Amino acid sequence: MTSRISKAVIPAAGLGTRFLPATKATPKEMLPVVDKPAIQYVVEEAASAGLDDVLMITGRNKRPLEDHFDRNYELESALQKKGDAGRLAKVQESSDLATMHYVRQGDPKGLGHAVLCAAPHVGDEPFAVLLGDDLIDPRDPLLARMVEVQERHGGSVIALMEVEPSQIHLYGCAAVEPTGDGDVVKVTDLVEKPEPADAPSNYAIIGRYVLDPHVFDILRKTEPGRGGEIQLTDALQQLAADEKVGGPVHGVVFKGRRYDTGDRGDYLKAIVRLACEREDLGPDFRTWLSAYVAEELQG
Repeated sequence: MTSRISKAVIPAAGLGTRFLPATKATPKEMLPVVDKPAIQYVVEEAASAGLDDVLMITGRNKRPLEDHFDRNYELESALQKKGDAGRLAKVQESSDLATMHYVRQGDPKGLGHAVLCAAPHVGDEPFAVLLGDDLIDPRDPLLARMVEVQERHGGSVIALMEVEPSQIHLYGCAAVEPTGDGDVVKVTDLVEKPEPADAPSNYAIIGRYVLDPHVFDILRKTEPGRGGEIQLTDALQQLAADEKVGGPVHGVVFKGRRYDTGDRGDYLKAIVRLACEREDLGPDFRTWLSAYVAEELQG
């Protein structure tokens, strides 16, 4: 029997250089997506899947992350005195999502190193890793499905999405075998950002993992790989190659709604898509957007 998964790890130590100068003094995770910072969507996803213990791996200049998920008594008091119950509830929402913990990564040695920083907190139990650049629509409960697969099969589970072969060099890539479940595959090999001609499939790894704690032992021995960083993909490859180490590696093939906030253009698309679907903003925004697009096409 495996332990009920309750811990989520969110690496958030990156510099956000693709969004400079906006991220010169503001962590990229705090950039707003409509009216919430991107990182809040990720914590909400973890909490919705039953993971109520969240560890963020941070670095220098990331204090606003801690402040956002903490109480702000002065602001709450001011809103309460105004009788602004709606905004008060929104302010308190982020501090009530989960029990939050923080540890600094120190040297930025890659995703594998960031995950290894979580070892003292996670201990000897399965845990989830959520990358902040990928926002998963709450109507498509990917993480909950991954937890279910891990509890059934043990080992580790990664999220996969089919991409155009020409785009596979941007991702980690999985070689897979089918299982009895249509959305679940067994992972037999992993390659980090392969050239299209060398890719074993067009199944790309996206930023959700449910990991067996044996991954820590492997990461401690993993040498820097692509880009001079310790790659989580390299450790997962070892787990897939030798099931005796930490169980099998499975993949959940995701076909739902995913919003990429790691690229400036995709970040803007995510805001537009989410704003269009909001009940409070969507009707007026869609009307304006339709008129704007029609005007641009005519011009």
